[in-house]
Amino acid sequence: MLKQDTIRLFNYSTRAIGVVLDEPQKRAIQKAYSAFLESKKLKARPGQKQMIAEIARALGDINTDSEGRRISDPSITVIEAGTGTGKTVGYVLPAVVMAQAAKKRLVIATATVTLQEQVINKDLPDIILKTGLKFSYTLAKGRGRYACLSKLDRLLQEEEATASLMDMFAYDDYTLENDQSSLALYQSMLEAFAAAKWEGDRDSWPDALEDQQWRTITTDHAQCSGRRCGYFRQCPFYKARGDLEHADVVVANHDLVLADLALGGGAILPEPKDAIYVFDEGHHLPDKAIDHFTCQSRVKGTASWLEKAGRHLQKILTQQTLPGELGELLERIQPEFDALVNALGHTREMLHSIARFEPKTQFTTQGESQVAYYRFPEGIVPEPLRQQAERLKAGFSKCSGMLEKIAKALDDAMDGDVPGIDRWQAEQLYPEIGGMQSRMDSHFQLWLTYTGKDPEGEPPSARWLKWSEGAFGEELEVFSSPIMSSMTLWQTLWNPAHAAIVTSATLAALGSFGRFRMRSGVPAESRCVVVPSPFLHGEAASLVIPAMASDPRNAEDHTAEIIELLPELLSGDDRPKGMLVLFSSRRQMKDVHFGLDACWQEKILLQDDYSRQELLKKHRQQIDDGKVSILFGLASLAEGIDLPGHYCEHVIIAKIPFAVPDDPVEAALSEWLEAQGRNPFMEITVPDAAIRLIQACGRLLRTEQDRGRITIMDRRLVTARYGQMIMNSLPPFNRIIEPAAAVMMR
Repeated sequence: MLKQDTIRLFNYSTRAIGVVLDEPQKRAIQKAYSAFLESKKLKARPGQKQMIAEIARALGDINTDSEGRRISDPSITVIEAGTGTGKTVGYVLPAVVMAQAAKKRLVIATATVTLQEQVINKDLPDIILKTGLKFSYTLAKGRGRYACLSKLDRLLQEEEATASLMDMFAYDDYTLENDQSSLALYQSMLEAFAAAKWEGDRDSWPDALEDQQWRTITTDHAQCSGRRCGYFRQCPFYKARGDLEHADVVVANHDLVLADLALGGGAILPEPKDAIYVFDEGHHLPDKAIDHFTCQSRVKGTASWLEKAGRHLQKILTQQTLPGELGELLERIQPEFDALVNALGHTREMLHSIARFEPKTQFTTQGESQVAYYRFPEGIVPEPLRQQAERLKAGFSKCSGMLEKIAKALDDAMDGDVPGIDRWQAEQLYPEIGGMQSRMDSHFQLWLTYTGKDPEGEPPSARWLKWSEGAFGEELEVFSSPIMSSMTLWQTLWNPAHAAIVTSATLAALGSFGRFRMRSGVPAESRCVVVPSPFLHGEAASLVIPAMASDPRNAEDHTAEIIELLPELLSGDDRPKGMLVLFSSRRQMKDVHFGLDACWQEKILLQDDYSRQELLKKHRQQIDDGKVSILFGLASLAEGIDLPGHYCEHVIIAKIPFAVPDDPVEAALSEWLEAQGRNPFMEITVPDAAIRLIQACGRLLRTEQDRGRITIMDRRLVTARYGQMIMNSLPPFNRIIEPAAAVMMR
């Protein structure tokens, strides 16, 4: 009976939205979904059923030519599906069936490692087992997640060569020279790999790794010698890449997909025309795209690196005789390095004369530092700086070109085509020269963005400076970024792809997809839908706005009142065991923590004290041991964590999570909108805050059996017009609005 009901429900859903599927595809999806529900002893969820139908409709509507290329308009489907919908099943079943029928490959991209691991290790194996569908799948990661065996081996050679290589590949203001603990780590890695106890990727290494330690043993396409490398047959990256060529489903992350698209598509992942993309946690995609195309450069750090690189090239010339043009190029490039160092010194002086910095204290997990920003109004670069940027652009371009020629000669030498330089010597030098060339090109790209004008009528680029003073002294960073990713995503993804599905629990803001459409550039004719959540929010949870007198915009008063009210909120006869308290600023989180009595501090796990994985592990362990555990966290704990049942029965949110007001990209976008007579607060700030608040509230109900309470300590939700708009966009919890308290007197 269940099977017949499921088929009947699916047929109704597909008819309701006008789906016309080929009969074999329709039967395959119906059969898979029925089998899944039967094996799990589940009833069909309306939202999941509608999601399957929407995706089937969209993929079924695509027209192709005789070679399978899409000839109809771009196929983009945007689906908001709340927690509990069963999104993975909702998109995998129809997308796999339709992809196989169209002879395309499915690329599933997530924003977080947690979801990526869940999809590859749990969801896909379970779907194959429970549905009878037959498809292969693999995990795709960028080169940066894999160790380079050639670098590992070189780092463990003689001490002088080791120190030189570590220094060359160390990032600005940091060096691993003579770091014996790192060398011991690398030795253990090589031994573990040789004994087949480690696969050579960061994610399978059992212990936590410092970013700098890991970066030193990774490579990129510019440094990799590919098949010419003596370690090619054992290379973890190329072994993993071999699986990508045959898998029906590739699971990646947003960053890898964007990196592949930036290279034209097909560099690592399937070509866009042959791929159906699913972007889970899709609300992150526009920001990820902006981050991917942001350029930056440290003025002092770059000058220091150029000096080190010049000395390293000099050492190469002193120790090795390099023939013909290769040796001449290495000799000629050193004065160019020196000229760039001088130009960067002048640039630093010029930037300090242009910008007026007002340093503020910044609180991070590493401690306090002084930081200040200066943004160029409307992205317009002053003429003297533009001229200086032209010089830097030309200098970095020239050095990049010369290094590219050297790399080409070394590439030929690895094939034995250059007399006077053996293959081993070329293989040793190639990654160093390739790394230099890649870095030169990134600086060229940055200064290129400071030399031209933005196209009229288009959103301008954001251009800004960051001054900081920390453990490594004073530094000045130069940035450039698009303020919207709409055009980039249209050109690289939406238009060339066979099809794309974007899904998340939070895509609509204030009841509209307008903000997501503007930021992502999805075509106007794309179908955007919200599918219903299976949760009965009003029965499962209460949303409480407590009586408070302080204004959250007054941080001192608001913090003091939170400290006063929190013990009562965290206690009571029916005190829950697992609680999550979310803050918008690290300073307020720490001030509240240290303002509470010691008896409460003992129950609190502070996000800054542990890695995310360790934090959640300790929290669960304390709950399992029958103890109270209270998580204090920031934005990264407001989404992407799963604490069902007793692990989280009360979520407390300090205030409406508005974006940091001095974010340069957001400020530049607001400025552009204001110039058009639009209201950036209502178009950007409020919708974004609503989405963040929905994500935070979503930490409470993770299963249909969960029960609990959400407390938001911000009266603006009921006193301000925009607050009421945000409140109305939240799920329909049982609302409890306590009477307003008397105004707090300082």
